Amino acid sequence: MSGTTLTAFFLLVAAAMGTARFLGAVARRLGQPPLVGEIVAGLLASPTLLAPLGAGPLIPAGVRPPLTALADVGLAALMFVIGYELDASSLRGRQRSVLGLTAGSILLPLAGGAALAVPLAGNYAAGDRTVFVVFVGVALSITAFPVLARILADRGLTSKPLGTLTLTSASIGDLIAWLCLAAVAAWAGSSGQWRIVLLPGYLLLLQFAVRPLLAAAVRRAARRNLSGAHLLPVFLVGLMCSCAATEWLGVHFVFGAFALGAVAPRKGPGGLLTQVEQGMGQVGHLLLPLYFFLAGTAVDLSGFGTGDVLALAAVVGTAVVTKVAGAYAGARCSGLPHGTALPAAVLMNTRGLTEIVIAAAALDLHIIDRDFYSIMVVMALVTTAMTGPLLTLLGVPARTGAEDATAPARPPAGTAGRPGLVLDKS
Repeated sequence: MSGTTLTAFFLLVAAAMGTARFLGAVARRLGQPPLVGEIVAGLLASPTLLAPLGAGPLIPAGVRPPLTALADVGLAALMFVIGYELDASSLRGRQRSVLGLTAGSILLPLAGGAALAVPLAGNYAAGDRTVFVVFVGVALSITAFPVLARILADRGLTSKPLGTLTLTSASIGDLIAWLCLAAVAAWAGSSGQWRIVLLPGYLLLLQFAVRPLLAAAVRRAARRNLSGAHLLPVFLVGLMCSCAATEWLGVHFVFGAFALGAVAPRKGPGGLLTQVEQGMGQVGHLLLPLYFFLAGTAVDLSGFGTGDVLALAAVVGTAVVTKVAGAYAGARCSGLPHGTALPAAVLMNTRGLTEIVIAAAALDLHIIDRDFYSIMVVMALVTTAMTGPLLTLLGVPARTGAEDATAPARPPAGTAGRPGLVLDKS
């Protein structure tokens, strides 16, 4: 990059991160996850507001690629932490309720989203219409584990039965979402489509080769009395290689980051792995506001006509109704009482991060066009922002006076001894 481009790059990083952080803090003061404010910061620099004013884009074409790359590193770090936080032990003793809630929250939105997508495909599918229909079904079935965890932490519900139930269900749903994304990406016919057949082999390589190598690196660091800071570069190199590998296989890089986190060793001497997880979480916490800012700048509602507005209303309405109804029905069928099933269903309607990442991946893979990407981002914002007020309406308490709202969130059941960094970032 030239000196002028570098100057613009550094200034835009400062402006984007500063604005996103500020509006994220404002959103939190209003009882919303910071993600809402960070995306709003991007909307302020998007064509939605600038085009009617006759202003051009604030981010020069030559600066957007490095900004996006920097934001993607933060996203990859957070996806590693999300994969690492998955804990199968949290299913013990509650398999029926967790699986009932999970199944209901996925199946009805999946069917409703696919049905809605059929008439929308002619206007918004960027490629194969069948792929578009499947993608919309998958997208509407998503619950965003990181944002849900933040909401629960802010209300002091993380370690309560309602919190552990919905966190476990959402983590399973996130795993299913990334697997479905991998399948949809292959179906979409991305470059090197034949390589997708190598994905199962790559996952086996991660489990039986990469995991032991990382465990050996942890033991070696412990023998030499090194801190987790010395191990973090090893895991970062592995993270970047895993992201590159899945991109080469024709799957979005977030799947590689998530998969590496899921297979990473959990036990190590001296708390070294906890320090590594904290380091990864800090990278994600630092850079992720830039990702959400850029996601907001890509939203363009300036050219929306009546048909687009109706499509937006239909997507939001279908997403909310099918998610809440499906999750509630699944919870009730599994034996949960109404007083638990309804708040759980409202919580499972939270989308946020996962929805936006998958929408961005679909845009990159030419599954959806930019108008439908804008619709998906708005839907993610609405379903995230409505969760807190609905919980208050249902009488789900916020933190009591006995719980310090500034204290770190306690990790969900089954993650004792690990800091639950996902809870600190939406």
